[in-house]
Amino acid sequence: MGIRENTIVTRRRLKAAGAAFVAVCLLLAATSCSKVTKENYDRLKIGMEYSEVVDILGNPGECSAVLSIRDCTWGDDDRSINVKMVGDEVFFISSKGL
Repeated sequence: MGIRENTIVTRRRLKAAGAAFVAVCLLLAATSCSKVTKENYDRLKIGMEYSEVVDILGNPGECSAVLSIRDCTWGDDDRSINVKMVGDEVFFISSKGL
């Protein structure tokens, strides 16, 4: 095999290895980063401030507010944590699929 063919083979192997590395990184990021767990749900308490909840769960996926009531959800359709607050204080906590 000449130098040119060897270089082409090496580039293909590097490209394949790079693609595999990116795929593994994305898979790890998708599965290991979720803070929507039973353990974190159990850490939430009535009376906590919004900032304390964010320290535990990270930023919510969605929040809505009506008057002084804020309703925030972390997670997805299968696993989620929902927190309702009056002003900045938690008054209701629920979960799904934990």
